[in-house]
Amino acid sequence: MGILKRVWHWFDRRGGFSETIGPLARHKVPPETAEGKTGWFYVTGLGTLAAFIVQVVTGAALTTKYIPSTAHAYDSIIFITDEVTLGRLLRGMHYFGASAMVVLVCLHLIRVFLTGSYKFPRELSWLSGVALLLLTLTMAWTGQLLRWDQNGVWTVVVGAKFAARFPLIGEPFANFVLGGETVGGATLSRFFSFHVFMFPALIIAFVGFHLYLVVRNGISELPKAGQPVDPETYTAWYHEMVERRGRPHWPDAAWREIVVGAGVVAAIALLALVFGPRELSGPPDPSVLRANPQPDWYFRWYYALLAYKPRGLETFTMVYLPALAFLILVALPFVASRGERSLRHRPWAPVIVIATATVFLGLTVAGLRAPWVPAFETQPLAPETLGLRTDLAVEGARVYYAEGCQYCHAIAGQGGQYGPDLTDVRKRLPPAEMTIRIHNGFGQMPAYRDILTPEEVIAIVAFLDELSAGDVGAGNGGGGVERRGTRR
Repeated sequence: MGILKRVWHWFDRRGGFSETIGPLARHKVPPETAEGKTGWFYVTGLGTLAAFIVQVVTGAALTTKYIPSTAHAYDSIIFITDEVTLGRLLRGMHYFGASAMVVLVCLHLIRVFLTGSYKFPRELSWLSGVALLLLTLTMAWTGQLLRWDQNGVWTVVVGAKFAARFPLIGEPFANFVLGGETVGGATLSRFFSFHVFMFPALIIAFVGFHLYLVVRNGISELPKAGQPVDPETYTAWYHEMVERRGRPHWPDAAWREIVVGAGVVAAIALLALVFGPRELSGPPDPSVLRANPQPDWYFRWYYALLAYKPRGLETFTMVYLPALAFLILVALPFVASRGERSLRHRPWAPVIVIATATVFLGLTVAGLRAPWVPAFETQPLAPETLGLRTDLAVEGARVYYAEGCQYCHAIAGQGGQYGPDLTDVRKRLPPAEMTIRIHNGFGQMPAYRDILTPEEVIAIVAFLDELSAGDVGAGNGGGGVERRGTRR
């Protein structure tokens, strides 16, 4: 310890670190945060920072072995996982670190919202926090492509298609993100630059600005009923209160942040040791159009929302609803910068948090169960249970399964849930309308005029037209229709 002290004094006398860091570390905070009455509510920010540091350290280590090229990216990840010393642990920590960062930044946002800490004079702190939330989610999204597996590539393709629906700038923006109209080498190179350089630099800049504002304006005190925020008097009252009753941040309050930060790092490492990184889904193959994009869990709510949306509201759900949520977060400190912070006078605040969390968790669970994903495991329908009368309809049943229609559409309870049930489709659509929809597509269903031959379309329409709701059983097994692959 004596040697360490001498080394520190040598650097300190020449760098003046104590003169700079000391006052910042010892700045006074409200007594509640230092004495422990509410101090544990104020540690989510430091926990998020700890998770980000894990991402920077593990990400920097991974880039020493990762090769950002379409020919070698997938194999380099396999090499890191299986051959590099501690490679599996590093990948696991980077994967779970992303989840921890998303969870903690959301918890921090909730804490600030519930305590009304977005009010004067901390509006800029809230806005920089919203920017950090957006950057965190963007970092998580770009990281999925760098795995360069079938799942990661198609997840990004689907996300780019959603962004392309934005009016005026959507399509140019999607092309800019992808580096063209399709995913390729330019996309991987661009995402690597975004994920490794650009977005981390932006996060560091916003974190620095966020911490500067915390020191300048002080940590918000525990809200109390009957003490509304008045911009004319609040600043003088706060400084007088902190000078009279406040405690130094170090060590009175900082020890909780150290405990939480160490706990976050330990939890990430433990999860990585026990579960390891997310498994890869095989190298990407652009010719396989039936890829099953399954984003990381924190984006599943969005995909599930798209599955449960009312028909005709695709653009609103994909584009305007997320944009509206973001605008509400940005507008909050401008429309409610003064007034009561106590929950006694803001009973709507916990209601909003609970309702939002319930919807988010419900959609996430639905997304993890994946009813919106094509059911690739479904078995062929048995023609003898369908009430089919002609050989053409039997052939249509075979084509219906072989070409992947059953993955998205159910008949008699068997098949996917992504598209409408076709058990009694002949009661809703005449054969001519069925043919038009298969050829040209409808809603989210793609056009199959260049995928199916005219004979296959005729057979499928004959099959759907002969379906009899009264004769079709509910538990069809396989055996009557042979699968021959898919081009879907």
